[in-house]
Amino acid sequence: MSNYDVKELSQAEGGRLRIEWAEREMPVLRQIRERFAKERPLAGVRMSACLHVTTETGNLMRTLQAGGADVVLVASNPLSTQDDVAASLVSHFEIPVYAIKGESNAVYYKHIEAALNHKPQITMDDGADLVGTMHKSRRELLPGMLGGTEETTTGVIRLRAMAADNALVFPVMAVNDAMTKHFFDNRYGTGQSTIDGIVRATNILLSGKNFVVSGYGWCGRGLANRARGMGANVIVTEVDPLPALEAVMDGFRVMPMEKAVKEGDIFCTLTGDLNVIDRKHFEHMKDGAIISNSGHFNVEINIPALEAMSVSKRLVRPFVEEYTLKDGKRLFLLGEGRLINLAAAEGHPASVMDMSFANQALSAEYMVKHYKELENKVYSVPEVIDREIARLKLESMGVTIDQLSQEQLDYLNSWEEGT
Repeated sequence: MSNYDVKELSQAEGGRLRIEWAEREMPVLRQIRERFAKERPLAGVRMSACLHVTTETGNLMRTLQAGGADVVLVASNPLSTQDDVAASLVSHFEIPVYAIKGESNAVYYKHIEAALNHKPQITMDDGADLVGTMHKSRRELLPGMLGGTEETTTGVIRLRAMAADNALVFPVMAVNDAMTKHFFDNRYGTGQSTIDGIVRATNILLSGKNFVVSGYGWCGRGLANRARGMGANVIVTEVDPLPALEAVMDGFRVMPMEKAVKEGDIFCTLTGDLNVIDRKHFEHMKDGAIISNSGHFNVEINIPALEAMSVSKRLVRPFVEEYTLKDGKRLFLLGEGRLINLAAAEGHPASVMDMSFANQALSAEYMVKHYKELENKVYSVPEVIDREIARLKLESMGVTIDQLSQEQLDYLNSWEEGT
């Protein structure tokens, strides 16, 4: 492999046009890139990014490059790469990219190794594969690390488990935990793009269908609300009483998965855990049930169990596999159980990823400036960064808000005054 591995460089021009189109909807990241180009806060820093290779990611790579970073990009999921974007980043922006849509697991991990061969000082993960691989099999790279950033819930869960075991040997910023990331990416982005992926793959009408959402975190909230908005009858499954109660109070039916499988027409998991839909669930599903996942890894659906239960399998539409069980029942799995919003669609809208990637860029800058002060643990994005991104977003939307007067500030900071 040379310094890139993409499908076709001939697709580059189309990729550049789509990167430019996405940039129009990313005003916050654009402002950060303009500042980075002047100040060069990442000058000379080697960075390896393992992210979904989309138009929005392309604009993040341009921002990091403008800040002076020496950056390499690989895919964080075998089905999420947009090949024209990968080609454009190589051809037009001279950013090494190792990503091909539909790549095998072997090639996927070969690309991970390519990113680590860059000897990064900062990692930028979406699922913690770079950090995990580095800690397990590339430990010679650890002494040169300044820190990392993590994009998604699944990755943060893995990293916090590493920190709890005292296995994490450098600080990582949990970009996923930023309020501006939650509000836009997990809730608005996942909700809309997951619906988009399911509809593009199946062309079914959601109105009147029983739509089962497994997990009522930020992503589950977004999907449940948008499915309801499309006319679906939404059922929520949960293991945590707090979000389960919230789902009830939001007007959704809440029940165990073992009961939901008997009613559901469409299923989508968004939990970050494994075997959320298992053999015992497949057995009781309706003929024709559609099964999908919008969590980071495809382990949420027990696909090996589904394979073992089936007498035949065929691809009936792009990203739609029909499994016929021994009793003749047919179940339809979307996108090989991978992130359906990226497998069958284009992922989040650019205006959503503007928030997430603004957090990534500013968190990388913060890590470069403050890594010596940080311990080997998972940190939340500093509130000052979160609020600055919100301010820039409002400004780009032409929205102004009130400011506290000195009298109001004094009141809030005092304790002497009562009723």
